[in-house]
Amino acid sequence: MPARHRDHGIVVNAEQRTITSGGRPLALTFMEFELLAHLVAHPLRVYSRHQLLATVWSQEAIVSVRTVDVHVARLRRKLGPDRRDLISTVRQIGYRFAPRNAPPATTR
Repeated sequence: MPARHRDHGIVVNAEQRTITSGGRPLALTFMEFELLAHLVAHPLRVYSRHQLLATVWSQEAIVSVRTVDVHVARLRRKLGPDRRDLISTVRQIGYRFAPRNAPPATTR
């Protein structure tokens, strides 16, 4: 059975490398898929731009941290107005996938 993550109509099928939003398949680039799949797999976890570059792009990539911002903006457009806010910006840090019905984050 393929690994799937379901949150607010977003379904990630890692085996088939597809992501649907509200039942609608998203036309994603390789890196857009990798980024969204990673964020959905780790809901509520805040990632800095540097962490996302290291994790999703790999440390070998020579890209600007602004590359993350560009990819997030593209993902939000592709998710559409009903789901674009599922990727939230954490000011001066980075991003997180924040499903609306997720339990509040606990502090340690």
